[in-house]
Amino acid sequence: MATTTVFGVSHYYQLAGNRPLTAAGQPFPLVFIHGWLLSHKYWQPVIDQLSADHLCLAYDLRGFGESRYGLAEHCPGIPAAAQAWGASTSPYGLGAYARDLAALLEQLKLGPVWLVGHSLGGSVALWMAHCFPQLVQGVVCMNSGGGLYLEREFQQFRQAGQYIVGWRRPWLRHTLLPLLLTRMMVHRPLAYDWGRDRCLDLLQADGAAALGSLLESTTEAEVHLLPRLVAELTQPVHFMAGRQDQVMNLRYVNHLASYLKSSSQGQNTVIEIENCGHLAMVEQPQVVAKALRGILATSSRPLEASSNS
Repeated sequence: MATTTVFGVSHYYQLAGNRPLTAAGQPFPLVFIHGWLLSHKYWQPVIDQLSADHLCLAYDLRGFGESRYGLAEHCPGIPAAAQAWGASTSPYGLGAYARDLAALLEQLKLGPVWLVGHSLGGSVALWMAHCFPQLVQGVVCMNSGGGLYLEREFQQFRQAGQYIVGWRRPWLRHTLLPLLLTRMMVHRPLAYDWGRDRCLDLLQADGAAALGSLLESTTEAEVHLLPRLVAELTQPVHFMAGRQDQVMNLRYVNHLASYLKSSSQGQNTVIEIENCGHLAMVEQPQVVAKALRGILATSSRPLEASSNS
């Protein structure tokens, strides 16, 4: 188990594959960012298919997975670029998580990299690309969209999230909850092991991090910053969406993607995945891996020397 301290908090990470050289034409490292109440492990089916050609980094966000220890020692802060835009200054805001990732990459001497973010992780990836452009070659947002604030829907979503965090009890792992989680948010039932993992990640996540990351990322102000963020990014950005995703409906993905410069030029920036709900990397890992290869083959600029080389 590999860990490193980021702003006072132990962060778990996993590296797979060969570290690319800095010569032009070498593949960029891939960094995978998980979503709310999840962890690094959900990326493993995709990493298994890509690590032969790419160095792959998956890690646990602060407060989730194995990065939930020593949280009282956290040194809070957000990037200056996020602060200038009026982003949340909470330690559980998107800017704070982007700051964590930048520090992790600098410690591991990685960059520039491609970011692949799922759901909440997609928003973290967008802020990371804005605040630390020297570290980010491109972004892929998976089951991630938004930018349109619907007050009633967001209130219901936030209330549901608060309820989920509030009713967690350790004994629930011994109930039918793991079986239920093989069916929630997906198009077809997952293997039981995934339901068990989802149950453990849900129950073990730090309460303040779980609640804070949900509430801070779904305020009206934060939601309305996303389109502006996407419109001004200079790196290539792509979206993947499950056609049967009931959590992040395809129309919300298309809405956010419509702000991309490439979208205004008539380019298709949303890859739709059939027979797929909200967990594309687990439901359709082969399709996701193939799509990522295609994106990397067509979107990556020649590798330039960075401050981390």
